[in-house]
Amino acid sequence: MKTVKDKQVLVGADFAGYPLKEAVCAYLRKKGWTITDIGVRSANEENPEMFHRIGLKVGAKISEGEFERALIFCGTGMGIHIAASKCPHVHAAVCESVPAAKRAITGNNCNVLAMGAFYVSPQMGIEMADAFLNNNLGDGYEWWPNFYEFHKLAYDELEAFDYEAFKRNGFEVERLGDYPLADMMNERPD
Repeated sequence: MKTVKDKQVLVGADFAGYPLKEAVCAYLRKKGWTITDIGVRSANEENPEMFHRIGLKVGAKISEGEFERALIFCGTGMGIHIAASKCPHVHAAVCESVPAAKRAITGNNCNVLAMGAFYVSPQMGIEMADAFLNNNLGDGYEWWPNFYEFHKLAYDELEAFDYEAFKRNGFEVERLGDYPLADMMNERPD
């Protein structure tokens, strides 16, 4: 698997996300990242592949364990995100701010970050990519006791989720454990 520890990242963009992807990738390359690009690679590409097809290809490479994380780009970030999310084990987030991108990984362990070039400036995209690629689940700025454990439980339950089993169980999640939110919220620092 190509990992962020080894500065390897997968990217994909459609024609609308291409300019933002290029700005982010130029920055990452200067920082020593190796980028595998499976989307539109030229502003003048004839018959560019549609957003959902690129999203599915990126999602498949995450699902198959070829890459640990990916950055995807389209006009809004929404369409390419929906497509990537169709693939098993893809935990994708659409973000439009640095704190959201950081929280996507530190709190939700997302492995795919989607950005919309219509809403995210190149500098913001660079900062979002930095936040997403340079953090991990449980890192960071949260004051909650058991922050990691609480969010890891959610991630594990989502990874184990089987819709048919959920349906058979009366639409109740098979719980792997519990962390009462009330206990965490009562222990705010002074």
